[in-house]
This record gives sequence, C-alpha cells and structure tokens, in this order.
Amino acid sequence: MNKILPPIDIPEVVNRALTEDIGSGDITAELIPVQTTIEAGIISREDAILCGTPWVEQVFQQLDPETSIDWHAKEGEFINADRVLLSVRGKARPILSGERCALNFLQLLSGLATRSHFLAGLVAHTEVQLLDTRKTLPGLRSAQKYAVAIGGCSNHRSGLYDAFLIKENHINAFGSVSAAIGKARELYPDKVVEVEVEDLSQLDQALQYGADAIMLDNFTLDELVEAVRVNKRQAKLEASGGIDENTLVKVAETGVDYISIGALTKNCVAIDLSLLITRGSAC
Repeated sequence: MNKILPPIDIPEVVNRALTEDIGSGDITAELIPVQTTIEAGIISREDAILCGTPWVEQVFQQLDPETSIDWHAKEGEFINADRVLLSVRGKARPILSGERCALNFLQLLSGLATRSHFLAGLVAHTEVQLLDTRKTLPGLRSAQKYAVAIGGCSNHRSGLYDAFLIKENHINAFGSVSAAIGKARELYPDKVVEVEVEDLSQLDQALQYGADAIMLDNFTLDELVEAVRVNKRQAKLEASGGIDENTLVKVAETGVDYISIGALTKNCVAIDLSLLITRGSAC
C-alpha cells in the first residue's frame, strides 16, 4: 500500500481555524500567569481509527513552537476507548488556546477515517473501490479526502480541474454526449473523461463515443448487472446515488469498478475525544 501523504495546505487550514477561534486574543487564557506550564493528554472516549495528527501538531506549533508533543498512537491505527493518544507539555496559555482547534481536527478526521474503514470492510471480499465525492465541508476538502484514504477508501477527483465529469446539465447545455466528449478530448487530452448516464441507452452512447469512465446514476441492481455485461471492461463503471451500508454490498457484488458515496464526507460524525490536564505548575 502506498504511503498516504498529508495535504500541503495544513498550515494554511490550521491558521484559518486558529484565527476563527482566537480572533483578537483568548481572554480566558489571559487569566492564567504567563509562565504557568502544564502537561495534558488527549483521551479517546470510543473506539476509532486515529486520523488528524499532523493538524494537531500544526496547531500547537503555530501557537508556541516550544510546546512538546508525544504521540502514544500512530496515524491510521485502531484505538480503543479510554486510551491516551498523546501527551502535550508546555506553557498553559497556548495549550489551552489550541485545545478546541486541535480536538476539532482530530475528532472530525478520526470520525471520517473510522466510517471509511467500516464501509471498506463491508466490501473487502470484492474488487470494488469506494470513492468519496466533492460533497465536503468548505475549506476542508483536502483534509477530508485524506481521512477517507487513511480509512481505506479512495478519492474521486479533487475538484473541477483534475478530471471531466460530464453530467446531464452539461450535455443539455452543450448539445450532445458525443460533442461534449470530443471537446473534452480537444481541450485536455490527458484528463480522464467520465460521463454520467441515467439508463442503459445512455450507457451505450457513452461507450460508443469512448468515455473513460461512466457514472451509473441511480441504477437498479439488475441494471447494474446488465451494465457490467454490456460494458465488457471497455470503461470503468461507477455506481452512484443514495448507496448506504444497507445496499452497499449488493451493489459491490454486481461487478462495478467504483461506488461513490457522498455521505462519506457529507454526513460527518466526530469521535468523542477529551483533553485533560494531568500536571500543572506556576513559575
């Protein structure tokens, strides 16, 4: 398995989150003497896949580079409830000012990775890849897609710039499937061209005009089976539309290559974590 690298925008994303939270200054932290030092730990209140450690490190690094962090679990590791995940030591003010921001990142991304891990496990007996979508929280797309990958699922296109996805509205605006695919090849010949279809006749058109991938929107199970038969591995087939854990396995077993699930990133449930001070001293 290839190493999953954290996104390059972490410093920018963390800075924006800290600015949003701290603003002109943490007036509650100002109650504490400047030189007071503490040691604290982050504890998991439930089982999870740990994800988000680079964001936590960046939070405390930006607030006070002298803050010390020791992780007791690794990124992508399964963690049990009541486990101490890290110890953080340093001046009290920056640690407490960064507490909520650090927890927000770690809770959200661990929740996404945990859910992705669960769904990937349901279809591990098939060759299908589960994909996220662009249904992400504004400003957190790279972080959410990273968490999905840590959990064992895969990423669809990052945005509107790295692959074509020609949908019904594009076709209606442009005129025809063939013309849209042709123009896409002309403009960006190195980009993947995917076409969304709503029935088997549209599938035939997309195959006829050489789409690289075809999104089968809201197909029934019987239609998915027929689409796989007709396709004969000419294009990659992606099932999409309201697929959840109750229907996922049956869809995967039809033989499609991909299943896209908007709920992976849209319906986020954070993991319950807490930061607790274990030692303090006033200097």
